[in-house]
Amino acid sequence: MTASGDGTGSGDIWVFGYGSLMWRPGFEHIDRADALLRGYRRRLCVVSRHHRGTAARPGLVMGLDRGGACRGVAYRVPEAAVPETLAYLDEREIAHYPVYRRSLVTVDLKTGGRQRAVTYTVDRREADYAGALSVEQQAAIVAGAHGLSGPNPDYLRQTVAHVHAMGLRDRSLEAVLAALATPSETWEELARRTLGL
Repeated sequence: MTASGDGTGSGDIWVFGYGSLMWRPGFEHIDRADALLRGYRRRLCVVSRHHRGTAARPGLVMGLDRGGACRGVAYRVPEAAVPETLAYLDEREIAHYPVYRRSLVTVDLKTGGRQRAVTYTVDRREADYAGALSVEQQAAIVAGAHGLSGPNPDYLRQTVAHVHAMGLRDRSLEAVLAALATPSETWEELARRTLGL
């Protein structure tokens, strides 16, 4: 792989998925492997005012945030499909969420070896970065949100189910799902206190 202007190089690239890309990539790939990314974790830390919430009542969706580690899936994209794949991913990940940044990371493949991979991390400086909310705070926001893609609780349930179906666990998401039954605050109280709404 040789250097290019955007850092992805020429030739095939790898793409790391930590959320819906794990079960619904939507792009051409010629290899797939379970992968571990160190230094980042999957968490509900992105404010959603479109797909899983509204401007009046935002929801939360997943982001790849600094700290910890994340198990996901890496896809090898053939060179001929790289421009189309990156354009597709930028549209899918960034169009309604300017908090995401296309990033190059290093992942450990379960099949052996390490690869540089494209993924989308959160920019903590952006207004739609929700920060480190408690389990109860996350549950209270998710419980009351509904966007163009459906209810926020459905998004969380589907994510946890898919992660389990892949033989993985995400205890932080599981804790939020368990807390949905008994949020400690109303959405309005929480929004005023944590999101400034």
